[in-house]
Amino acid sequence: MKNLIAAAAVAASMLVLVQPASAQCGKASWYALKSRTASGEMMNASAMTAAHRSLKFGTKVRVVNKRNGKSVVVRINDRGPFVKGRIIDVSKAAARQLGFISSGHTNICIAKV
Repeated sequence: MKNLIAAAAVAASMLVLVQPASAQCGKASWYALKSRTASGEMMNASAMTAAHRSLKFGTKVRVVNKRNGKSVVVRINDRGPFVKGRIIDVSKAAARQLGFISSGHTNICIAKV
């Protein structure tokens, strides 16, 4: 039992190290349109891009899927999401790497890289 508690404490401390103070956590969804993004680029579902409400275009963020630990770096090139409780919309390619295509959304944390 002591080993299990010690292992849990070590794992918890590692999460603190992985999740910087500037991290933002919430829900993510994915999208794939055939239009221009808010930055003027054409949406490319196979690119590692994302929409965020306030981060500057060109900002790169690491997105970590809290359900499975998978992560990916995306570049902000659009505005959104405009659904309450969601903090980022990622491209279909990013969602595929994060492992949440079928569910459509997941719990994530993001941090600038």
